[in-house]
Amino acid sequence: MKAAPSHARRKAVVLLSGGLDSTLAARMVSDQGIELHAIHFTSPFCTCGGSGKGNGAGCRSQARIVADRMGIPIKTVSKGEEYLEIVRSPRHGRGSAMNPCIDCRIFTLSKARAFMDEIGASFLVTGEVLGQRPMSQRDDALRSIEKHSGCSGIVLRPLSARHLPPTVPEKEGWVDREKLLAITGRSRKEQMRLAEEWAIGDYPCPAGGCLLTDRTFAVKVRDLVEHSPAFGMDDVHLLKVGRHFRVGPIKAVVAKSEEENRRLEALCRGKNAVYISDSHPGPSVVILGGEPQERMDVLSRILTRYSKTGRPGPFEVREVSPGGERRVTVQVNEDFSEVGRGLLC
Repeated sequence: MKAAPSHARRKAVVLLSGGLDSTLAARMVSDQGIELHAIHFTSPFCTCGGSGKGNGAGCRSQARIVADRMGIPIKTVSKGEEYLEIVRSPRHGRGSAMNPCIDCRIFTLSKARAFMDEIGASFLVTGEVLGQRPMSQRDDALRSIEKHSGCSGIVLRPLSARHLPPTVPEKEGWVDREKLLAITGRSRKEQMRLAEEWAIGDYPCPAGGCLLTDRTFAVKVRDLVEHSPAFGMDDVHLLKVGRHFRVGPIKAVVAKSEEENRRLEALCRGKNAVYISDSHPGPSVVILGGEPQERMDVLSRILTRYSKTGRPGPFEVREVSPGGERRVTVQVNEDFSEVGRGLLC
């Protein structure tokens, strides 16, 4: 590691999620006189979206609130297209669902290390707790993540520091190891006690959350990886709307409410064909892949199953696609069995 200039010895970068653990870690290091700069990562797979849609807006807002209260400058970094390559093919495997936790942590620490060098800081601070997350917060995993991210010895974890080998900032005396903690495991009783003692409130996402760890959502992600390996961010956002079906080469997405109708239409505008109910109340539907007749067959089964026509006649829908708009007549088809068997979630 390149030695930092002397004037930067007491400057550090804290990975600030806005949750309880990283907030406490930042407070502990700041109280030791360290000049902190925060870096916050947003993810399309975050479950803490302010609107409840997993867009990361809630976490981003909370991280900024924490930083503002502590007087810490904060930089926000989006886990964008570059991050999707990790989701497609993680070098260090996945957890019980589609979560590439170790590769994800290597990614964030690498970005934080680059920011640290950019501003002339000397070490990193995280809110990680030994044993809290089964894949990425084991002792051996922490060491491996540091090694592969180029951060060996410079990641201070104040909440569990006294259960871990001394880091560079501790060895150099920049922080007092005796004032750090020895928390382990998944319980957050001690963190909550500290939050009350230090008058830290309003932490809506104390443990954070990732849709990739959700086994139901992971079914859709796995289908996307298998059938559309070159997927982009728009495809990821589409996963968070409606019911998803896989029928051979065809992927169908069916909105579940009027609000989802509008979201689905907005997400697909200028990108994919979306079928909008016109002659009857019903869901908006996206059909991807397959031949034209196959798509119409699946569409007819879906509309027959989910529309409320009140009559046996055909369905009149608008097909809105990148090539323009046209009206389509879809016949009734009561056989939903094949489509139903393809329900992902």
